[in-house]
Amino acid sequence: MIDLRSDTITKPTPEMLEAMMSARVGDDVLGDDPTVNKLQEKIASLFGMEAALFCPSGTMTNQIAMRIHTRPQDEVICHKYSHVYMYEGGGMMYNSMLSPKLLEGDRGRITADQIQESINPDDIHYPKSKLVVLENTMNKGGGAIYDLEEVKRIRKVCDENDLGLHLDGARLFNAICETGEKPSDFGPLFDTISICFSKGLGAPVGSVLLGTKEKINEAKRVRKVFGGGMRQAGYLAAACIYALDHHVTRLKEDHQRARTIGEVMSKLSFIDEVMPVDTNIVIVKLADGKSEKWLLEEQKKQGILAVGFGKGLVRFVTHMDFSDDDLQEFSVAIRKIS
Repeated sequence: MIDLRSDTITKPTPEMLEAMMSARVGDDVLGDDPTVNKLQEKIASLFGMEAALFCPSGTMTNQIAMRIHTRPQDEVICHKYSHVYMYEGGGMMYNSMLSPKLLEGDRGRITADQIQESINPDDIHYPKSKLVVLENTMNKGGGAIYDLEEVKRIRKVCDENDLGLHLDGARLFNAICETGEKPSDFGPLFDTISICFSKGLGAPVGSVLLGTKEKINEAKRVRKVFGGGMRQAGYLAAACIYALDHHVTRLKEDHQRARTIGEVMSKLSFIDEVMPVDTNIVIVKLADGKSEKWLLEEQKKQGILAVGFGKGLVRFVTHMDFSDDDLQEFSVAIRKIS
């Protein structure tokens, strides 16, 4: 099967497995796993931030971030399609008793002006606006990339209104690879950043939360109570270090293959629209009378897997296990559907 359901389905390369097997390890809960410590120091330095915390998943790093920036009854401002709202099981409400303020926005991106207008007055009838969460790239927006100048304007609004600013950067390296920006361009703009290694970077497990030493010390307590303390986690951290060293620049290959998929899909009679393809995510809108269930079933008959993404929408995600040969096979097979 050609599996384009997500970039999370990749398997470690032989070289990554070798790095994992040769890792030096300790007990990370006790703070003495040398490979975990190396990863945390490496990624913090890369972003110009003080500290980092290795966690099992991006959902956990996002949930920890929201907890340490807020207290119960506070409000989180985010896009209505953001991962922290749509795909984390209601975690902000359940784990931290937070109220979401959901904004509209172009392909999942919100602006400084929108945030300014959405901040609640100091009134006991309203939750206290306390945190802004951005997602870059934006999954539901087809891998859309935030403009760095707009992020700077958002930072200014947050500073002027005593708001924390968190970045769900699950696919931030896809954005950075495409724009030519550097991780250190983002570190100074955010109070905390979540980075995922098990998507485009190809590691089997792992995300980090970046922030100040003070915030990361708080985060360790929350990780513990969330059950995220791991022991010989260096075997997993070694895969993440390998991914940082070897799998970042190759993300452009995924982006180019995604653009080709978009071009192929745009010529099919049952496709009404292809969302702009900026990175490795392709979202198509089906023509009237066609459902995502229909397309998913027809594609499966041709050996192609994707996911439904809402009424009439289907998502394809390229990744390091999807090659040029797979792309050619996809292009032939998808044209057999009518």
